[in-house]
Amino acid sequence: MSRAGFVAIIGAPNAGKSTLTNRLVGAKVSIVTQKVQTTRFPVRGVAIHDDAQMVLVDTPGIFAPRRRLDRAMVRAAWGGAEDADAVVHLVDAQAALAVLEPGAKSADKRAAVDVESIVEGLKASGRQVILALNKIDTMRRDTLLGISKALFDTGVYAEAFMISAADGSGVDDLKARLADLMKEGPWFYPEDQTADLPARLLAAEITREKLYLRVHEELPYAAAVETTAFEERKDGSARIEQTIYVERDSQRPIILGKNGQTLKWIGQKAREELAVLLDRPVHLFLHVTVDEKWADKREFYGPLGLDYEA
Repeated sequence: MSRAGFVAIIGAPNAGKSTLTNRLVGAKVSIVTQKVQTTRFPVRGVAIHDDAQMVLVDTPGIFAPRRRLDRAMVRAAWGGAEDADAVVHLVDAQAALAVLEPGAKSADKRAAVDVESIVEGLKASGRQVILALNKIDTMRRDTLLGISKALFDTGVYAEAFMISAADGSGVDDLKARLADLMKEGPWFYPEDQTADLPARLLAAEITREKLYLRVHEELPYAAAVETTAFEERKDGSARIEQTIYVERDSQRPIILGKNGQTLKWIGQKAREELAVLLDRPVHLFLHVTVDEKWADKREFYGPLGLDYEA
């Protein structure tokens, strides 16, 4: 008998949610960069284990929101958890340790605040979830056991797994357990489908990933990528036009680079990956536009599945 269901992966920014989603699916469905808060909307990846299909909802990081986009992202994350058949709270082991250690570094303290906030939110919901303690390769086992016990004692977890989303340690056990939790019923997607992202949105996400990989030190979270045209050509190739939005005039030269070399690199890397993902030649054209209000425009939210009024 086949089984199917939805699994929400929640956690603080940079806990490794996108890496775990990609690892469970066995293919890239969510972008991964060094920056926190990379995922802006729930990305659905499709994982299969034996007779069970799991639709994985890789949610945005849950953190203290400051602006409209932040609020919409956090609302989307909690919404994904409410609607799921199973919920995994992915916790960076270092951030969890900072909850217990007063002398932790400031960056870890900020992450610890986000972890504590999520625990309180789970307590309020009354729902028990699965704890996945991530990045276990960075810490001694006795320390990990202490962290796991401290989190488990909060009462919000039904069970715990120690994993490394980066190298796959413990992920197969977690995947098998999630498969057990799925309900009997037909699969939602064909066996060979790994994600339900529309091609336009996928293309924009790939370009945004390359953008942050190249200029992650210079550019804050003040950029967005929109696919403005996606044309299937008679020769079997795809012609894609995209606009990169930044908030200030000073940010445009950062993306362009000297003689346009940075933008050329971003376009080349995005085009190469899209050609593989779409299984066809891709002609990609990028434009950089300054719009200080892009994050406040209602039309930006709908395609991402975000609530403008959050």
